[in-house]
Amino acid sequence: MLQPGGFRRDFVFRKVAARVGGGPEPGSDASSLQSYSGTPGGNGGGGGNPNASGVSLASASGVSLVRPAAPRPTRSFIDFLSLYGHFGGENLEEIEEEDEEDEDEDEEDPAAQSGLRLTGERAPLLRARSTLARGDSRKRLSVASAKEAGEAAPQGDASVTQAVLMLLKSFVGTGVLFLGKAFLNGGALFSTVVLCFIAMISLFSFLLLVETRQAVPGSFGDIGGKLYGKWMRWAILTAIVTSQIGFVAAYTIFVAQNLQAFFMAVTNCHTFISVPYLIMAQLVIFLPLALIRNIQKLSGTALVADAFILIGLIYIFGNEIKVLVDHGAADVVLFNGKDFPLLIGTAVFAFEGIGLVLPVYESMREPQKFTRVLSGVMVGSMVLFASGGLLAYLAYGSDIQTVVFINLPQDDKLVSASQFLYSIAILLSTPLQLFPAVRIMENGLFAPQKSGKKSVKVKWEKNSFRTLAVVGCSILAWAGAKDLDKFVSLIGSVACVPLGFVFPPLLHLKACAHTRKQKAVDIALLSFGVAAAIFSSTQTIQMFLSGSEPGGPTFGKCPPPS
Repeated sequence: MLQPGGFRRDFVFRKVAARVGGGPEPGSDASSLQSYSGTPGGNGGGGGNPNASGVSLASASGVSLVRPAAPRPTRSFIDFLSLYGHFGGENLEEIEEEDEEDEDEDEEDPAAQSGLRLTGERAPLLRARSTLARGDSRKRLSVASAKEAGEAAPQGDASVTQAVLMLLKSFVGTGVLFLGKAFLNGGALFSTVVLCFIAMISLFSFLLLVETRQAVPGSFGDIGGKLYGKWMRWAILTAIVTSQIGFVAAYTIFVAQNLQAFFMAVTNCHTFISVPYLIMAQLVIFLPLALIRNIQKLSGTALVADAFILIGLIYIFGNEIKVLVDHGAADVVLFNGKDFPLLIGTAVFAFEGIGLVLPVYESMREPQKFTRVLSGVMVGSMVLFASGGLLAYLAYGSDIQTVVFINLPQDDKLVSASQFLYSIAILLSTPLQLFPAVRIMENGLFAPQKSGKKSVKVKWEKNSFRTLAVVGCSILAWAGAKDLDKFVSLIGSVACVPLGFVFPPLLHLKACAHTRKQKAVDIALLSFGVAAAIFSSTQTIQMFLSGSEPGGPTFGKCPPPS
């Protein structure tokens, strides 16, 4: 009431509360009594129930509020998809996507239908569109919008268990299937040590980023822009885009090689389809899914994909254990001095999940527990990845393929079914990986106010751009299809190493490092990241240019294709 416009806002608040909750209209005796005493019979100054009038006392202090309601439990899987709309802390949701959700809420919200919506004290009475008054799931992820509006960031509602599940979904994917060949490239002992070291360094780097976020509010890119200028923001966003496009291309190759082996198996070695054709065939499914703007509409396909991936991983691990029990360990070496640089990029590729660290942290109800949550997830992922890579290498030795599915008995119908389902799972989840890259590029190319919902021209401009992006990813996949292990290592070296080991210590050094020890640790990690990126990138590029080894993949009992 003591703020400018307070009397008018108090009138609006009480009028909406009366319409929603059936309380007395403003101006009535009961309304006047409630507004000053908190409850009938209260002792003035808000001494009763602070929500008796239907509006929290927080509303009068400038905190955004729509209507009092019990908090809903977090829908963890849908919220996981929402995290991709805030990848790296960026707000990547489109205007038309946000408008659709506003319209859906307005249909359910009597206050919105009446043209009245409660806002913070700093907001105008004629309310502009804001992301702060959306449902619980969206509200948790609107931190950037809250800061721009000058209000408190919305409180997350994800429990510790839900945060663990979201982080596991972020880290555990196709990368674990590339580690068998990575262990061949590095050797059993060397690969195990390096993989565990990369996991712990990644964890430390993620925690540095979270600590920097606490000191400098904003997204990953925004923090870099505030500390070092626009060039740093663009460098971070470029690395994010490059890594996501690389993931998409690697997934596309993975699916193509899996389907190639599948068709050879189900046709008794009579049908050999080259990988480039299978890459282009994926456009039939990939392209329509990439045109979807509301990422939560992908929840159905993503849920199916997660189920198939889990089934596939369980079957692969079970088969590898069976091979070891029946035949013992294959021919393995402890250290491979020739190809070990490929291991570094692949290991970083497997643990790359920094883009979802900040969104998960911001979504937690108890963010002070995030350090323990992330540490537990990273240790669990380290054990899973190290055991998965070592099991595959011990089971198949020097015969291991980049796509470990090809090492399974190709004449087994259960293997063929698992192979096909896993391929479909990765294909359905690929648009989710492309979404952050496309939205970051669209934000740079198109004006923020340009919406395809009201302009057919803008919609088709964006559709054309997304089509070009998908086709470009397919061309990149075709270029790297002959050496998938080298391609994965190159993506890890060029894009993932800077994201994980260069940018976080660089930001932390300027924002949070106040003691000599902190500065020394940041500089050491930064130096390691730069050295690892240069060494692994140059070595991988040299191996790429030297050409692939003769032979190629084998398909069980099928003769090698001519």
